[in-house]
Amino acid sequence: MQLTGIHHLTAITADAPANNRFYTQTLGLRRVKKTVNQDDTSAYHLFFADGAGTPGTDITFFDWPAARERRGTNAITGTGLRVAEASLDYWADRLSGLDARLTTIDGRPSLDVEDPEGQRLRLVAAPQPVGEPWADSDVPAEHQIRGLGPITISVAELGPTEAVLTQVMHMRKTRDYASPDGQGQVHVFEMGDGGAAAELHVAIQPDLPRARQGAGGVHHVAFRVPDNAALTEWTDHVAKYRVPSSGEVERYYFRSLYFREPGGNLFELATDGPGFDVDEPRDSMGQGLSLPPFLEGKRAAIEANLKPLV
Repeated sequence: MQLTGIHHLTAITADAPANNRFYTQTLGLRRVKKTVNQDDTSAYHLFFADGAGTPGTDITFFDWPAARERRGTNAITGTGLRVAEASLDYWADRLSGLDARLTTIDGRPSLDVEDPEGQRLRLVAAPQPVGEPWADSDVPAEHQIRGLGPITISVAELGPTEAVLTQVMHMRKTRDYASPDGQGQVHVFEMGDGGAAAELHVAIQPDLPRARQGAGGVHHVAFRVPDNAALTEWTDHVAKYRVPSSGEVERYYFRSLYFREPGGNLFELATDGPGFDVDEPRDSMGQGLSLPPFLEGKRAAIEANLKPLV
């Protein structure tokens, strides 16, 4: 039983139209699904990814009228976006108005930047595996974002979180480095074949206050499992360790299992399929409002409560 990498990361925005513009126009990602939060249908759930919506490439957002995140520990604090190393200068120039900063983190050339709501992003020179370019992107294909990873979380103590990562989730602890924000040490855990697309970085920061979730912050991170049969194995495995979980949840575009690690961060295990083209053609997916079958009967009421994105 091995997780194969990062599946997606879900964050929070309080301004869906501006969020949509930034991730599709400034970052050049494709909106591969426009749907709603299945547990709160008043909120958009927007998915931005590579040209095909490949698992491991999508950053997603719930649109909630929330105050800004209060930063601190016990939170998911950084989202890696993989690019070719030769592309970092291109991105430094493209994002210069956002105070983007070239640096080297864990031996990888990187570019730190925040979106307009303060979402902490790190463009990382680590192209593997390569996503599928989006032909309609404003960003040239050779410079487009290739996918997610690594993801950084912050906790107050290592032991309990490490136990879940290594014993329950079968990750491997490989190395550590000083936190670039000057607070504590970061421990690197790998899954599957490893590499940036399959790494979780855990910063130990007991001196920080506890974070408060909000706009510009992250809601949860999801890890890849290949199919429903594998997810059922993981569901049984997590239960054997007496980790409270959601049980399997049908999200229509993938199937999921949710649980919290001891530091309070929400984890999801998600299947690679069936994918975002299960209910609309791949060439046009993400343009109209997609709803899973169990919400289709409420379409009129749901659409009436959503603000226009353009």
